[in-house]
Amino acid sequence: MPLYMKIILALLGIVVVLIAALNFKVVQQSKAYVVTRLGSFHTIWTQGPHFKMPFFDRIVKVVSLKEQVVDFAPQPVITKDNVTMQIDTVIYFTITDPKLYTYGVEHPMSAIENLTATTLRNIIGELELDQTLTSRDIINSKMRSLLDEATDPWGIKVNRVELKNIMPPRDIQESMEKQMRAERERREAILQAEGTKQSQILVAEGEKQSLILKAEAAKEAAIKRAEGEAEAILKVQQATAEALKLLNQAAPSDQVVKIKALEAFAKAADGKATKLIIPSEIQGLAGLAASAKEIFSDEKDDRK
Repeated sequence: MPLYMKIILALLGIVVVLIAALNFKVVQQSKAYVVTRLGSFHTIWTQGPHFKMPFFDRIVKVVSLKEQVVDFAPQPVITKDNVTMQIDTVIYFTITDPKLYTYGVEHPMSAIENLTATTLRNIIGELELDQTLTSRDIINSKMRSLLDEATDPWGIKVNRVELKNIMPPRDIQESMEKQMRAERERREAILQAEGTKQSQILVAEGEKQSLILKAEAAKEAAIKRAEGEAEAILKVQQATAEALKLLNQAAPSDQVVKIKALEAFAKAADGKATKLIIPSEIQGLAGLAASAKEIFSDEKDDRK
């Protein structure tokens, strides 16, 4: 084989290898390739290796199948009570059909933005300002449902819609801020009043417990004193009973008993009583004692 034929075959081989390498594609996970053949839609390549027919097939679009987020600029909307405000929205969506996404609408993101603005104006136009500010979840749900239905022919599924910021006019914002400050001050005053109330309750409870404890202590002290006095009385009674018992065991004579009675009467006379009733037995004993004293005195005089 001539040398030039070998060179031509080698060049042809290199060209074939280059063409094969350029037309061999590996589709990554969560991506899809839209392929046309001779200008018409041919197929959708999903993850894995694929070979494109040279000069006939063409990849017209690479589509991400992941959930995507797009943040639209604030849109002017008018409420039912004629208040103009600015609202910006965030859309979370997924491409479910790469073919419809490619051929369904020109510039899908621009179409979704315009559709979002129109839908938002229609929903807010049916609500007053207060409802708009307090019904964010309801608005989000309505917008998601309407947008999902409208974008279905484009191969797009709207998963979630969020109203990022709601900006009323400046004068309304100032009024709302004043109202919020007043509400915060009111809540603070309520909290302070509750704190004072709880403090007073705690103080009163403390005083109550202190009085209860003092009363319990006084009660215990009185009981102890009463028990002590009762015990002392019992001891005296027991001692008296024991003395009487001993006295009875000694079998005292009538004269001894009378003398003991006289001693008891003498102790009683030392008290504060203004009147004393003297038993007849003691009166006789006293006379006997006086007579004995006179006799002993006379005997002492005679001895002198």
